[in-house]
Amino acid sequence: MRSARSGRRWSGVAVLASCLLGNVGCFHSHGVVGGPEAMSPRVTGPITVPPPGTVPTELNLITLPPYVVAPPDNLLIQVVQRANVPDPNWVRPKSDVDMKEKAPTIDVTKPLPVQDISGSFLVRIDGTVSLGFWGAVPVAGLSLDQTAEAIRQHLLQSKTIVKLGVLPENLVVIVDVIAYNSKSYYVVTDGGGYGEQVYKFPITGSECVLDALGNTFGLPSMASKRNIWVARRSPHADHPWQILPVDWIGITQHGITTTNYQIMPGDRIYVKAQRIITIDTALARMLSPVERLLGVTLLGANVNNQFKGNVGGFSSP
Repeated sequence: MRSARSGRRWSGVAVLASCLLGNVGCFHSHGVVGGPEAMSPRVTGPITVPPPGTVPTELNLITLPPYVVAPPDNLLIQVVQRANVPDPNWVRPKSDVDMKEKAPTIDVTKPLPVQDISGSFLVRIDGTVSLGFWGAVPVAGLSLDQTAEAIRQHLLQSKTIVKLGVLPENLVVIVDVIAYNSKSYYVVTDGGGYGEQVYKFPITGSECVLDALGNTFGLPSMASKRNIWVARRSPHADHPWQILPVDWIGITQHGITTTNYQIMPGDRIYVKAQRIITIDTALARMLSPVERLLGVTLLGANVNNQFKGNVGGFSSP
């Protein structure tokens, strides 16, 4: 009888442990080193490192496409008029008695009248930049060259510019980016059962996985060095996941650049926690209510025993 009870007890413990391990992800149908399980309907089997040359890496960087302006980018905009004026440093020769010789001209630039356009301009939430007296210009979704042309065409339609007779070819618009606020990537670190930390960084165009994790001062203490990957965004839910497994030990300790991928705008670098920590967290969460309940029960029993002892001590012989 005792052996049967003991067997049932250990079977119950085994079932409980199996449930906990299953909840923390220890029962995978495909073992993947350095990446998660492929769960997309169009991807089967374990995810492996892509063939050389198919994904840009540290020693095979690519140039990103032309930058597209979007809120809340910070732009540098400068607008000037180009004019041809006589050279102020020219001195008329003494031989020119009849003053027939004309002074040579030089090209100069001067600011716009009424209000100068020069400085930092924030792309507002509606996708426009405010130029003060000259109004607002929609720039979201345009490249830098297209943004400059849009501002130029907007100014040429202004009544003030028309009255001054400014020629279209004499109006110069310069646009550059001060802060790339609309293009970012993310580093997500697993807390081992205690949530996830998300770090957002602006894209610069040449950072790789090691640069991205260097911005977070390396891996947290609970991170698994063998379970890091880059999740590249997909346009549709039914498309295959673009998961790039990262060999952290190879990148840092051996200088292998195969998985030190170049980061693209919108990439998610996920750092999973060690499974033993996740298991420990799950066990702690499940056993904590039991421990509290047992603690309250034992405290009540102790108080009850002390109360009975005190009552018995004062009882009459």
